[in-house]
Amino acid sequence: MTCAAANSAGMCGPGKPGGSCWAWEMELPAAGHAPGLARQATREVLYSWRVAHLEETAVLFVSELVTNAVRHAASRGSMLVLRLEADGTSLRIEVHDADPQWPQPGTPAGLDESGYGFVIVDALANKWGVSDTPTGKAVWAELDTRPGHQPG
Repeated sequence: MTCAAANSAGMCGPGKPGGSCWAWEMELPAAGHAPGLARQATREVLYSWRVAHLEETAVLFVSELVTNAVRHAASRGSMLVLRLEADGTSLRIEVHDADPQWPQPGTPAGLDESGYGFVIVDALANKWGVSDTPTGKAVWAELDTRPGHQPG
């Protein structure tokens, strides 16, 4: 597991603010324990960035996006990258994986036990999407960081 943080002025240490933009990322194994590692790291970073008021929603997004990447996009032995970026008004959560195929969100039936991840993200995020990367794709969601602004 590796982590790094950067801003426009250069390296600023994991989870430490530096200038007007903060960025942090962590490599995760494409394995069942990855969502738990990602949730814990996200809590710590949000606290250090003083946006802990977003913890519940951000941790939910991280959990859903990492779980989805582990289940559907990760091949055996591959790595995922969780990236968090914050500026004065928004928090961007990205999960990168090596599969170039974009997710195909469906509409789960009422009694389904899974398939609600993108329904939740769509309902609570200010915006979300998928971007191609040189090594696969990134699924991302954004939240407003300003206190008093509710997700969704």
